[in-house]
Amino acid sequence: MSPSSSQFFEGDSLSLSCEEDDSSAGWTLRRNTTKQRTQCGPDWGTSAGSSCNISYIDTLDSGVYWCESREGATSQSINITVSGAVILQSPVLPVMEGENITLICRTQTSSDLPADFYKQGSLIIDRPTGHVTILHVSKADEGVYRCNISGHGESPPSWISVTARLTLSPSSSQFFEGDSLSLSCEEDDSSAGWTLRRNTTKQRTQCGPDWGTSAGSSCNISYIDTLDSGVYWCESREGATSQSINITVSGGAVILQSPVLPVMEGENITLICRNQTSSDLPADFYKQGSLIIDRPTGHVTILHVSKADEGVYRCNIRGHGESPPSWISVTALSFDGFHHYFCFVLEKPATAPAPTTTSTSPPPPPPPPLLYVLLPVASICGLVLLVLLVLLVRRHVQRKPKGQTQTSGFYTEAFVFQNKTWTLCLTCYLCSSGLWFFLTVYEFFH
Repeated sequence: MSPSSSQFFEGDSLSLSCEEDDSSAGWTLRRNTTKQRTQCGPDWGTSAGSSCNISYIDTLDSGVYWCESREGATSQSINITVSGAVILQSPVLPVMEGENITLICRTQTSSDLPADFYKQGSLIIDRPTGHVTILHVSKADEGVYRCNISGHGESPPSWISVTARLTLSPSSSQFFEGDSLSLSCEEDDSSAGWTLRRNTTKQRTQCGPDWGTSAGSSCNISYIDTLDSGVYWCESREGATSQSINITVSGGAVILQSPVLPVMEGENITLICRNQTSSDLPADFYKQGSLIIDRPTGHVTILHVSKADEGVYRCNIRGHGESPPSWISVTALSFDGFHHYFCFVLEKPATAPAPTTTSTSPPPPPPPPLLYVLLPVASICGLVLLVLLVLLVRRHVQRKPKGQTQTSGFYTEAFVFQNKTWTLCLTCYLCSSGLWFFLTVYEFFH
């Protein structure tokens, strides 16, 4: 879903999409709301293949949304709430243990108002800017969250779900028959009892004794064959599930080694086309059936991936054959409000301590009075150069329309970079220890 949030204001727009490996499955968006249980279009939203765009949402659009195939298979469902004066922007999908999440309490006009944050009805923190970041989340952080902005109201509740992280070693979506691999549910809470499960052409079972060797929340497969191809995931005693991964075991001569888990926008990924004996043969790489590049060594690196790089990839080694298809998923990058502080302190030189020994030599001459002037002047000049650098950057980015940010201190600048609005705030104050300058750069949510 884009934007990725569980709560929206009336009048907002959003887009939902079924990310799929097999377009022939005919995935469509469905929902169950106070209006009715229907699929995208014509009663709500605009359907575009396996995506659905809603240009104007209202409170009656609140409900459960999911993807469904022609055969009746369904995706994970998500809950969307459309509200009034205050909303809590939080992850709409389960987050992996160990990740950082940011909660934003906002009104329709601002995301920087002081706010109180609650979990399970109890106050956990109050923040002057309306943002709070939970570092390295664990199952203990799972629960119902709300926020309150004084004078504006309280948000609806949001459920934040935390799941185990499934890892695969070696990290690839394709393997040759006879290879070995290891899967693991990385978890903070061992009491949850996470186990490896799969759905393959053999059957839907958990690791061991029919396949693999179970070791706690890990599973080792010493010899895989084509019947081991399928979907693998972690599942807890309570029925919670992790993100699933697709593993393909090829009985052919060529595979495409590619990321098995979604990659973040901006990362670099390397695709390797190989046979069982070499990964350095000349190869052609295809995306969505079209040739994108041929490489003499069988390797290709995609720099700074974006959503446009998402899709189905294959490769071909002349004289050896073609690999099975691999779906590469790209997760949109979100800067959830961060701050960098740079402080410059200008202080008078410390007074020299009284001498402890007597000397007949004359005392050294005092430092020239000019030093007292040059030290602060040099520091201020450096600060001015920093501001000029920011002004220079402004010439290469789109200006933020006037009136969309609050002035703080004696200098505030807003600009747009990579489709996000950022605010540079320069403030200063005088105290007994000297003159302090604070330079703050943060994303302005709108």
